[in-house]
Amino acid sequence: MADAVVIGSGPNGLAAAVILARAGLQVEVYEAEDMLGGGCRTAELTLPGFHHDVCAGAHPMAVASPFFRAFDLAAHGVEMLAPQVSYAHPLDGGVAGLAWRELDRTVDGLGRDGKSWQRLFGPLVRRWEGLVELAMADLRHLPIDPGGLLDGGIELRFARRLLEQSTPLWNLRFREDIAPALLSGVASHAILPPRSFAGAGVAMLLGTLAHVRGWPVPRGGSQAIVNALADDLKNHGGRVITGHRVDSIDEFDHVRAVLVDLAPAEFQRIAENRLPGGYNGALHRFRYGSAACKVDFALSGPVPWQALGCERAGTLHLVGTRAEAMAAEKAVAQGRHAERPYVLAIQPGVVDDTRAPAGQHTFYTYAHVPNGSTADISEAVIAQVERFAPGFRELILAKHVRTAATMPAHNPNYIGGDISSGAMTLRQTVFRPTARWNPYKTPLPGVYFCSAATPPGPGVHGMNGLHAARHALRRCFGVRTDPLELLRS
Repeated sequence: MADAVVIGSGPNGLAAAVILARAGLQVEVYEAEDMLGGGCRTAELTLPGFHHDVCAGAHPMAVASPFFRAFDLAAHGVEMLAPQVSYAHPLDGGVAGLAWRELDRTVDGLGRDGKSWQRLFGPLVRRWEGLVELAMADLRHLPIDPGGLLDGGIELRFARRLLEQSTPLWNLRFREDIAPALLSGVASHAILPPRSFAGAGVAMLLGTLAHVRGWPVPRGGSQAIVNALADDLKNHGGRVITGHRVDSIDEFDHVRAVLVDLAPAEFQRIAENRLPGGYNGALHRFRYGSAACKVDFALSGPVPWQALGCERAGTLHLVGTRAEAMAAEKAVAQGRHAERPYVLAIQPGVVDDTRAPAGQHTFYTYAHVPNGSTADISEAVIAQVERFAPGFRELILAKHVRTAATMPAHNPNYIGGDISSGAMTLRQTVFRPTARWNPYKTPLPGVYFCSAATPPGPGVHGMNGLHAARHALRRCFGVRTDPLELLRS
């Protein structure tokens, strides 16, 4: 009989399961799909031999988060490949901003704004581990050094940059177009207008990691990460049950701890009849954000970028200037499709020759769209790529489109195509999924949230699972060992 059950096998669910199993518990993971991974899967979506990441593609947090640093993906056989250019941001006229893994090289390429970029990121790069620990905390017990608040430590430096980049002050630092566009492309990962609290936080965190360990892709695809977690779970006595859709939490009444790697709406689906009215109402008020339309391409050759350096980038942000990024994301936030949408593109073949047949390439894109959109916007995506890479269309052998409305068919957590498991507003960044001191514990005895709908939010970092597992171990089993120590043992 299992001591603990995890519902959902995304990175957070598996992270929680690994920690519980390493604490000596009998653990079972239940996954509705036939393949593990949730948003961290790899499949042949277009043509045989072309391996596409179903959602998550580049993984700066998978080599930087406290969970994965302790777990050590390399020791589990996962090869993380970091492109020379972490991300690129082309503009019209054949120019582009390039975020090299080396900060100094990035600075040298930004002209008059190079020194401003150095001042923005240099202090964060030097203290990146502290920044990651701050950003990946449960947002209730922040690892703040009181002395650091006085002497310009990482806490104060991060706070200053959040204030600057989430307010009308955001343009004061720059004098040209490339650097602010480069920064706005990263901020738009929050699927909000880039001048927002969450956007600024994402830009500072991911922008820093671009100059530390890069934005790597796993050899063979993102599936390698979840497979490593699942293998570790099995090696510690755990079980994984796929093709089992849980329709009622009553199925696990005999289990001491149940951790749910689910969106709030999915948790309500299986437990609403048992939830207190106030908590149930709070989950009903949880807001889902703007969405993504995913378009994957099988290409006969590499993308013919106009701007030098883009061919070395693993990730690209295709939207144009900072003003264009702001306009595109504002349109989506208002429920409209942008004529020229923000397109995030990943070309894993820059470093990984296993993703496609020899000489050919997989090309991953998603564009931001309103929640629930049924539109196939692949033509708008192709137009944005063509804008910066004339001749792209002629390389397309096949494409695969997943609209926002169809996202839940492959991952029920993506409500309306929201791949962030909830709008990243200021309130919902801190209070996910409800305004409680312990966001992981539900009112049901022994039942805990461990999904991206809890702090610190979305991303392949495993920290939501780690925080939830820590609470479950202490409250249900009296185990007070630091989960990170369990991972290192």
